[in-house]
Amino acid sequence: MNGEAPVVFLIDDDASVREGVADLLRSVGLQVRSFASPQEFIDSKRPDAPGCLVLDVRLPGPSGLELQRVLASSNIELPIVFISGHGDIAMSVRAIKSGAIEFLTKPLNEQQLLDAVHTGIEQDRSRRLETIALTELRTRLDALTSREREILLLVVSGKPNKQIAADLGLSEMTVKVHRSQVMHKMRAKSAIDLVRMTDKLGIATR
Repeated sequence: MNGEAPVVFLIDDDASVREGVADLLRSVGLQVRSFASPQEFIDSKRPDAPGCLVLDVRLPGPSGLELQRVLASSNIELPIVFISGHGDIAMSVRAIKSGAIEFLTKPLNEQQLLDAVHTGIEQDRSRRLETIALTELRTRLDALTSREREILLLVVSGKPNKQIAADLGLSEMTVKVHRSQVMHKMRAKSAIDLVRMTDKLGIATR
């Protein structure tokens, strides 16, 4: 992941709201990209950086809730802070259940908005770091030979070297050599480390 600073994307069809919210966010050192409609946002090129979306619920054309569905179906995992001029409880419940981190009503409480945006950015930063770590784990797993992967699964299932040797028809010394290679390639310090890695990778053990 590169070192780009976080970006807040702001979508609201009211120019005065966009200007006011953008000024507030920039006042605390955040980068802001403003859009008057969901389509403008969709058509834009987004930087590879942690981010958060501040999204008006009621917009001409596709609503904020509809954009939320589109992003989810497109696997665009951007934390969303909804803002609305109407305190619609049913709408806010729907937004939160669909993954939004906050639903704020206008006129906006500045501190609540800033807190929600910072929470969203931290969530996105954590998600991105986890994605990178998982990609690295998959790369390590792909470096294992078929025999090493077989032994990996037996190790994390809790079987000792002697039992693994018997299961695979190998000498115990050969199993120890393969096991050492597995530990080295996966960069694991212990069998517990291997268990945690396979859990993250979603690998089923015997």
